Amino acid sequence: MSFNIALSGIAAAQKDLNTTANNIANVNTIGFKESRTEFADVYANSIFANGKTTVGGGVTTTQVAQQFHQGSMQFTNNALDMAINGGGFFITSSGVDSQDFSFTRAGAFKRNQDGFLVDSVGNYLQSFPVDKDGNSTSVSLTTTKPIQVPDTAGSPIKTGNVDISMNLDSTQEAKDPALFDPNDSDTFNNSTAITIYDSLGEAHTLTTYFVRPQDAAYTGESNWVAFYAIDGKPVNLDGGAGSYQTDTTGDGLPDSTGLAQNAAGWTGAAIKFNSAGGYVGTDPAVIKTEALGVGGADVLGPAADGAQTITIKFDNPTQFSEKFNATKLSQDGVTVGRLTNVEVGADGLISAQYSNGSTVPLARVALANFSNEQGLTQVGNTSWKASLASGNALAGEANNGTFGSIRSSALEQSNVDLTAELVDLISAQRNFQANSRTLEVNNTLQQTILQIR
Repeated sequence: MSFNIALSGIAAAQKDLNTTANNIANVNTIGFKESRTEFADVYANSIFANGKTTVGGGVTTTQVAQQFHQGSMQFTNNALDMAINGGGFFITSSGVDSQDFSFTRAGAFKRNQDGFLVDSVGNYLQSFPVDKDGNSTSVSLTTTKPIQVPDTAGSPIKTGNVDISMNLDSTQEAKDPALFDPNDSDTFNNSTAITIYDSLGEAHTLTTYFVRPQDAAYTGESNWVAFYAIDGKPVNLDGGAGSYQTDTTGDGLPDSTGLAQNAAGWTGAAIKFNSAGGYVGTDPAVIKTEALGVGGADVLGPAADGAQTITIKFDNPTQFSEKFNATKLSQDGVTVGRLTNVEVGADGLISAQYSNGSTVPLARVALANFSNEQGLTQVGNTSWKASLASGNALAGEANNGTFGSIRSSALEQSNVDLTAELVDLISAQRNFQANSRTLEVNNTLQQTILQIR
């Protein structure tokens, strides 16, 4: 009997040593959770035995229980490195269409050759689908899907509208619009430019030139003239030049009307302000360019849509006594975007940024929780699978309810306390030695008995 007790103690001490050694070996394993060996005594009794004098039968290992407390954060320069600050597990699958899920706290993800986010062994990170505003459309484990980050964003969209807002300096010197020449800065007062796109996504530069005609003394309404060029080539307005009022005598009354065009027939629009510098309107009321392709301005390539026109809208410009300042320049065209950056929010929303200025919400990282984490089955690669003991996985969004937040550019380190493990190692070694000594003493006693004559 005492042999068996000593052997059970040696086996328990060996199990404790193995567990401690495994913890120490994984002290630098990302997402690793330390284990603790739990023991119970062996005790057998019957209804006819004297319980007061019965000796226990040794020790047995009841469980090697993993401890899921939080590990410390290690910060990195990779946005696809993720750590969960709080409860929850990342969900991974072995294939794009697989529903065989594994769960992990190791968030070292990267893009594979197809643009999917995978871990070090190629398992696919799962996510909830989102709409164009980044809101989750479903929060269910069965609807999760792998996350793919495209290299490009969308198809080209030609520019149709340009919005401009600015202040035109009321104190600037007046000039004659008929003498306007874009190559001579003395013939215009100010200019501003914006990038626009044709139907193929090719970029062009739309430049607006502002000329202040001889109407500054008129206190009822004053005017400016705007001329347009694309890539340095003149672009006329659909419907011809607008008109502006002038006061050449300085009596405060308009005495003539001029056309917004230069000597070469280059047409422009008149921008009208009241005596307080507030925006009144334009002439023509809708500023629209002629066709930009062959047969029109001929400023686009031969393969682009030649019928493209651009409508220019002024968004409450002002004419104050301060320097020229463009406060708004926007357009609605888009070129093909190349991936420039990926961001992951605390709520798990993954957004891709592209070279065309667009930001596209791609997916929301899915997390899972369990009623009994210690009931999870280890499968290696710092991953677990659900079991009857753990209960079914409950999926949810990060930073919501019992689910922790996601830290991008960070990894959760092993939660092993190396100092404590070294102390446990010494304790387990002493335990092993003590049980070995017990076995040795039992052997000596039996030898003594066998030598009795």
